[in-house]
Amino acid sequence: MLRSLLPLGVALLGATSVLAVDPPSCSLDKKCPEEAPCCSQYNQCGVGAFCLGGCDPRMSFSIDSCVPAPVCKDKTYKMDSLDRYKHISEYLGDSSKVDWVGQGEPLLYNGHTLLTMPPKSVGTVLATTTYMWYGNVKARIKSSRGAGVVTAFILFGDVKDEIDFEWVGVDLNTVQTNYYFQGITNYGNTGNLTVDDSYNKFHDYEIQWTPDEIRWLVDGKVGRVKKRSETWNAKTQQWNFPQTPSRVQISIWPGGLETNAKGTIDWAGGKIDWNSDEIKKYGYYFATFGEIKVECWKTDKAPGTNKGVSYYYNDIRATNDTVVDSNKPTILKSFLGTGTNMNKGETTQSGSASQTSAIHAIPGGGVVGSGNAPGVNNGGSSSGGPDSGSNSGGGAVANPGCSSDSFVQNCGQAATDGDSNGNNSNNGVRGAERLGASAFAVIIGIAGLLFL
Repeated sequence: MLRSLLPLGVALLGATSVLAVDPPSCSLDKKCPEEAPCCSQYNQCGVGAFCLGGCDPRMSFSIDSCVPAPVCKDKTYKMDSLDRYKHISEYLGDSSKVDWVGQGEPLLYNGHTLLTMPPKSVGTVLATTTYMWYGNVKARIKSSRGAGVVTAFILFGDVKDEIDFEWVGVDLNTVQTNYYFQGITNYGNTGNLTVDDSYNKFHDYEIQWTPDEIRWLVDGKVGRVKKRSETWNAKTQQWNFPQTPSRVQISIWPGGLETNAKGTIDWAGGKIDWNSDEIKKYGYYFATFGEIKVECWKTDKAPGTNKGVSYYYNDIRATNDTVVDSNKPTILKSFLGTGTNMNKGETTQSGSASQTSAIHAIPGGGVVGSGNAPGVNNGGSSSGGPDSGSNSGGGAVANPGCSSDSFVQNCGQAATDGDSNGNNSNNGVRGAERLGASAFAVIIGIAGLLFL
């Protein structure tokens, strides 16, 4: 599914040029080469940012190619400032200074953060810099609206464990829930909850995740429970249950993009209208995020601890008994670094990604710029917002066609699912014919729908 990565083009923030050659792809059967050892969230290989959040050790050159992930921290994100947000081209792994990393166009409006999707763009995604290994996360959200427009609030792990809330813009009275184990597609995992006008009204959405169950709550009421005991796979002798450290990710993405697979477009409510009243009035589609609160799982014994500095895996199985709560560092010296050589390039000027022009270091591009969102100054204030009537501009221009080497969501081909026993027959990369409430919505929304 993930053949190519984020084209930054003119819209995804920070890039001023894009490398001409696509990064190598990676899967469970095709690991990254030694010179580009890290398999990113988008299943492409590189160094630097490829080795940080989302780096999959199962598909990387070696299990220690990825940089260790910062452990869970109890925290409340007010979402009323972008001071602690960085574009991925500016982040080297110091979670003490940065709360969120991302790509796209986040804005501030009336004390909240808007994730925006200007015309012909692939939207916006933000991810926390620290990981949850069980615990609770609650977010106050107003979803986007419109055919083909999707909002997501999820937990997503480096080995593609995930737990989701998702909203399709044509049904503002339903929120979809889902979960996956290591990226294995199983559309039977989904479940819908009723909500009152998700676009105009704030609601509190919460995921309570323990080693034994997942609970999805809306406005403090439990809407769904999934127990680990219900997920045993007798053939593989394992629990098909999310169980590894995961980042909180929020996004808006165009499920109805005309180049998407028909199943995805149908699920998203139809093709997206880039000339809709919403676009004419505001200049973009948007979802509104208020306070997000993370509470780590409290335990003195693994799984689920957060006593150290970072998490890493000691076995390719990538289950919760292979996660190590450690004191390994998490910060690269430059975008030339990897998990096995974190100090590489420390003498380069400010770790600039421009030093890496011969190898991919930033998903989507090499040379990077300021990473400020349109309408947002360096102080984190915003001149944009739904009532401003101004178009924030930008947006990655969508590729009108399909090609074998670019990420175009299967171009109408059928998804590759797990088999009837939930075995992963798709090399850890989930198909996109009908994603449903999937964290791969985030990947679809941001991953390379085009190359310019």
